[in-house]
Amino acid sequence: MLPNIQTALNATLTTETNASKTYSLEDGSLIDDLDAIRQAVFLALSVPRYQYLIYSWDYGSELDTLIGQPYEYALSEIKRYITEALTQDERVQSVDDFGFTRKGSQILCVFVVTTDFGTFSAETEVEI
Repeated sequence: MLPNIQTALNATLTTETNASKTYSLEDGSLIDDLDAIRQAVFLALSVPRYQYLIYSWDYGSELDTLIGQPYEYALSEIKRYITEALTQDERVQSVDDFGFTRKGSQILCVFVVTTDFGTFSAETEVEI
């Protein structure tokens, strides 16, 4: 016979937001707020989603899946992939004003990121 133990679990769960202070990849100095988010945007778009076990499945982008795809299809998916990748960060409010320029087998994508700390323009190149 197993003992019947009654316990009450009164735990409060909290979620942590991403830190807005980090070290710069360029010179190792401490950066915060808008500069930290700008770097987080760069990293999120640079890491392929689902490829590295160290990152959660919510982190990174799927832009690498567009390699070999037709130009029209790539254009239709780039906006969605970038928006999904960046809005995983709760500090990012929206990603808007997309612009595209074709450069051979690459598409240069320029967009505006609105965050809790302000707005900035960013860009990324997507290989197709």
